[in-house]
Amino acid sequence: MLSLGENNFTKLPVVTERVIDVSEIDATKNVQLKNYVSIVVFLGNDVNTNKSGLFNLNEKVYKKFLDYKKFQIIAVYPKGEEVNVEKLKKEIEAFTDMQKWVFLSSSKEEIEGFYTSFAYNEPLINLSSSKAFLIDKKVNLRGRIKDADSKDGMLYGYNMNSVSVLNGKLKDDVKVLYYEYYAAFKDRNKNKADRKEVGL
Repeated sequence: MLSLGENNFTKLPVVTERVIDVSEIDATKNVQLKNYVSIVVFLGNDVNTNKSGLFNLNEKVYKKFLDYKKFQIIAVYPKGEEVNVEKLKKEIEAFTDMQKWVFLSSSKEEIEGFYTSFAYNEPLINLSSSKAFLIDKKVNLRGRIKDADSKDGMLYGYNMNSVSVLNGKLKDDVKVLYYEYYAAFKDRNKNKADRKEVGL
């Protein structure tokens, strides 16, 4: 990841600024998007609808970034689905370390309001989406604005049912986002060193 040349480095586009922080719909107030690199998914009223997509996401993306700092996957589901979500968690747990998977229940209205803040024109179906959404530390939705496979070039979410999309787009975009933070950290340290050198 860090072998990317700085001259060739371009930031990952913001497709929607300042979405609602998930802390606003979390009754426990233990979960937040701010200061994290987050992938958000919507499980819906039938958590099995996107089960194969979640397994794809776990294998192709989550496992690659498990050791990265401030990384998480947040799976949002409606209240009342707790038993089915526990079964799903156990199935995923058989294959992976779940420490950075977060399952969050909320009301139908709050889930819809949260999703609406993404400004994505594809509606939820029974509170579910086949897409995974990438959100940065400032709670902006990231994606692509020149995506060859999208009719208007705008990519808001990544299709979890497509291994090629997860491998070739989401995984790469998470890497770019982390490199963006790495480059900014490096620049800050360089500026501090420069100021020190000139006595500021």
